[in-house]
Order: sequence, then C-alpha cells, then structure tokens
Amino acid sequence: MSLRLSSLLPRVFVIVIIALLATATITFAAETRSASAVKPTTESAAPRILLVPDVRSQAYVFAKSTLEEAGFAWRVTGGARGYAANTVSGQSPVPGSRVYDTGAPTVSLLLRVNPRYPQAGEPESSSPFAGTPLRLVGVVAKTKPKTKPKAKPKHVVKTKPKKHAVKPHAKAKPAPKPKPKPAPHAKSARPPAFVVPGAKREPTDEIPLTARARNLDRWVSSHRSPTNDNVRYWLYQHAWIVTGARLGWWHGAQALGTLIAVDNKVERLWGLGTRSERVARAALAEVRSKSK
Repeated sequence: MSLRLSSLLPRVFVIVIIALLATATITFAAETRSASAVKPTTESAAPRILLVPDVRSQAYVFAKSTLEEAGFAWRVTGGARGYAANTVSGQSPVPGSRVYDTGAPTVSLLLRVNPRYPQAGEPESSSPFAGTPLRLVGVVAKTKPKTKPKAKPKHVVKTKPKKHAVKPHAKAKPAPKPKPKPAPHAKSARPPAFVVPGAKREPTDEIPLTARARNLDRWVSSHRSPTNDNVRYWLYQHAWIVTGARLGWWHGAQALGTLIAVDNKVERLWGLGTRSERVARAALAEVRSKSK
C-alpha cells in the first residue's frame, strides 16, 4: 500500500502544477484583453452657421415667418409696436451676417407704423418661443509665413545671353463660340395678378390666399367668443391676406371677397371688425384697378 502511494505522489504533484499554470494563463489573458480595450473617443461636432436673412421693408407678419423658417427668434426693440401690418425699418445684425446656431439666435427688429392698416388687437413684441444668445462668426486674420532670406551666392560671374532672332508666329483666331439659346421660362403655378417693383414674391410653400381666406371663414364659425387669442389669430390672417393681395399675389381679389364676408361674420359674432372690413374693401378696389 505504501508503495502505491509513493508511486502516485509524483503524478499528483505534476497535475497540480499543470492546473496552476493553466489558471495563471487564463487570468493573464483576461487582464491583457481588458487592458487592450480601446476607449471610444468623442469628437466634438463643428457648430452650424446660419445666415441672417434680409427682412427690411417687409410687413412684420412676413418678417416673422421669414426669420422662423431660417432658424431665428426675434424681438422688437424700438420704433412702432409689434402689430402684424407694421413694417420692418431696421434689423440687427445686418442682413448677410454669419452667426453660430445657438438654438434660436435672436434678431432685433425696428418697426414703423403702416398708416394703411389699423393698430388693432394685441401686439406681439417677440417670438412665441424663447430665443438664444447671438454669436457672430469672427473673421480670422491671415498671416503670411516668415521666409528666411536667401543667401547671396559668392563669386557669381554674370554672362549676357546671346540674342537669337525669333520670328513671330501668326496667332490663330479662336473660333466664335455659339450663343446659348435662352431656356424657355416655366410657367408659374401661381401667376401674379400684377407686379409690384421690389415686392416680395408669393411663397410657394404657403397655401394660396383663397385657401387661407376659406380656412379663416371656417375657423371663425367654430370660434364664437372674441378672446384675446381668437382676435389675435383673426388679425394675423387678415393682415396676411390683405398684404399679399396688395402685392399682386395669385387670386388676391377672390381672397379679399371671401375675407370681407368673414369680416361681416366677425361683426355679427364678436361685435367688432368694422375697420378691418373697410381696409379689406379698400384693398379690393386697389387690386381690381391694378389687375386691369
């Protein structure tokens, strides 16, 4: 029995050594693998740059939509109050300025009174959403790299090159380029009733004036109380339709006819709107005279 134990002891010792070596190898491999894991690097994205649009001489109702579409907030800082039909007389920063996209950079506006429209309803002095600080893109001055002065060569012997008579070659006349044919002008889906020099064109991403007037008619029928929000919305749409028709937008006369009917409904339901109806009738007469 003792002989058997003595013969088995070396084998048991060898098995224990092999097990210890295997355990050490697995532990080292796990540590090596975890140490070699690459940490993800985060790269900061470059800030987006916005271009400030030109809203000068536009009606305030149009200037607001132009700024909002370009990613800006706005605030009236002087001049007239923020009624929809008033005109933008100045802006800061100037048109074409490049600013960083901080969320909704705030553009300051100066307004002047438009005598053609009544100052009615609640004025809106700022955008309905919160603006963010405005950061202008700085101009980096370019500096010329310094160049080392060239070393003057020593003992340079100047030799005059021999002049060879060169016969002038006759210049070949270039072939006349064919004149490009003018491309045919595509017909607009909304041709203007008349053209006002320097006026803003009708935005094709907005519904036509006729559809806007019909929508306003249905909206007034379902809002029978003259709350501040309801009156503000009606005046906003009213100013949009009247101003667009005066600028010669498509089917402005038909839209004004529907708008006058809406004003009559507002007078019956809310007890106001007489001055707005007079404005719409005057605009209709003006549009009809210019459309002839």
